[in-house]
Amino acid sequence: MEDRLTETILLGRGTEITTMPTSHWKAELSKVPERMKTRLSFMTRQHHQIRYFVVRNLPRIAQPISPDLIATRLKIPLARVNKILIELEENLFFLVRDSRGQVAWAFPVTADKTRHALSFSTGEQIYAA
Repeated sequence: MEDRLTETILLGRGTEITTMPTSHWKAELSKVPERMKTRLSFMTRQHHQIRYFVVRNLPRIAQPISPDLIATRLKIPLARVNKILIELEENLFFLVRDSRGQVAWAFPVTADKTRHALSFSTGEQIYAA
């Protein structure tokens, strides 16, 4: 009997590991761009601008970022910033605000201490979300 290597993907769910044929996994993966396009359709240019600002600046500031700072730096009215932060938090879990309304998590980084410390070539340090 000839040993043949089969192409499968191992999936961990809870305490169980199951297999999936590579062809099925690749077919599912090919659908991701269209699914993401649909999921991102609510985002305006300002949504993207705010999210990018927070992701870039959390490592630099190393603490939660206030809506006031975002509004000031991006020259977007505070009421609009707050509305967008709510939408980003609700729609895609792109970011998480703390009890004061400041952005503490903006995937993939967080000002909150986690097990996953990051260090950038610029010397900035933060945690992975």
